[in-house]
Amino acid sequence: MDTDVVIVGAGPTGLMLAGELRLGGARVVVAERLARPTGQSRGLGFTARTMEVLDQRGLLPRFGALERSPLGHFGGVRFDYTVLPDAHFGARGVPQSQTEAVLERWAVDSGADLRRGWEFLSLADDGDGVDAVFDTPDGERRLRCAYLVGCDGGNSAVRRAAGFDFPGTAATRGMYLADVVGCDLAPRPLGERSAGGMVMAAPLGPGVDRIIICEHGAPAPDRGQTPEFAEVAAAWQRLTGEDISGGGADWVSSFTDATGQATRYRRGRVLLAGDSAHVHLPAGGQGLSTGVQDAVNLGWKLAATARGWAPPGLLDTYHDERHPVGRRLLMNTRAQGAVFLGGAEADPLRELFTELIAHDEVKRHLAGVVSGLDVRYDPGPADHPLAGGRLPPWPLRTAAGDRRAPELLHAGLGVLLDLADDPAARAVAADWKDRVAVTTATPASAAAAEVIGGGAAVLVRPDGHVAWAGSDPDGLAAALTAWFGEPEQARTPFELEESAK
Repeated sequence: MDTDVVIVGAGPTGLMLAGELRLGGARVVVAERLARPTGQSRGLGFTARTMEVLDQRGLLPRFGALERSPLGHFGGVRFDYTVLPDAHFGARGVPQSQTEAVLERWAVDSGADLRRGWEFLSLADDGDGVDAVFDTPDGERRLRCAYLVGCDGGNSAVRRAAGFDFPGTAATRGMYLADVVGCDLAPRPLGERSAGGMVMAAPLGPGVDRIIICEHGAPAPDRGQTPEFAEVAAAWQRLTGEDISGGGADWVSSFTDATGQATRYRRGRVLLAGDSAHVHLPAGGQGLSTGVQDAVNLGWKLAATARGWAPPGLLDTYHDERHPVGRRLLMNTRAQGAVFLGGAEADPLRELFTELIAHDEVKRHLAGVVSGLDVRYDPGPADHPLAGGRLPPWPLRTAAGDRRAPELLHAGLGVLLDLADDPAARAVAADWKDRVAVTTATPASAAAAEVIGGGAAVLVRPDGHVAWAGSDPDGLAAALTAWFGEPEQARTPFELEESAK
């Protein structure tokens, strides 16, 4: 094998996955067809849950000061996200180019091998490994790897080459997105409608405005062609009456409301993540965030499989857990598109949404959906209220001083939170010390103590989701085996030697 894993695509999903794999000890090559980053930024932030997973890896400080917005929207209908405890819509005003730069530096510094100018051509999965062929600056090259992951976007070449089924809905409308310069535009909130469609304008910096245009009846743009600024300016004038043709654009793009999702996220030794696995209308800024969360779910499982300690079926839980999240993403973005992109026929729907969002229960539900904070995986036999959900960013008191729960996950290991100073729990976990770190602590907030209950330990997976919580040593041992494989003492000397490599 040339490497354990080849990732095709160096966007946020591919780079996050590369860093996660390196934390898990896997060798990884990232192949990216572009010789250099474009500097373009479709995304301008990330959701609250993605902020949490970046916090779990100690990456948030690399972004500098972040604006956490308490306000968000669903289908253009705005509401306050603070109906959820400690919740917010997410980080605003973070260009995707900055996110990619932060993740690239982290992945490369962690030991990922990033190869730019490598365009994916083909693959062959023979059951024992994958041979991938690339067009490179030095000619055609072949890499053999144990697993290959397509993170190469909505038009994924990996997805097509590996034969993934990708059903969905065809585009019904097209939209322009552009960062225009020299136009001096007044802000227009998302979802501002005219008789001819919907527009948005927001300042990005001195002399630069982000605009979005959706014109009723306009054909869906050809994804293979970049639109000209003149097309954008003409559409803007038709909808707003403003002439911006005397300005220009840093860049122009287009998108549609087409949806699609792979029926399986894994075929043999080939997997998909991010936009390669699911495409949708970019409503609510969820695409980048969902891809990063795909990567965090997959990374530790794929690294464990490549290194040989994964329990049976662990890698298949990636599809089992993330496919429903992707399906729900498509559902909520299609719903939002119907609300804020529709014409007069959608007015009753907008009125109804406005009425519903006035209720706190509805706000809580929609805030959880769009922020990603309500993602809960099947906990299996674990029946504690925390099981399957994310570990909240609790403050904790430890013998070494006060800590925040996300800090315990910086190393990418599993974590056993011993919250009752229980020697029995620590003794059980000791047999997994190469994969699970133990921290004895007490919650520093009454809310956390109430959720946990007395005498509990909490087993947290490397992706920050709770695998088990309780006080039964046998239950803890079963959960450790289910998620982290056989205990160290049960493996043969050869297996121990291989896992240490």
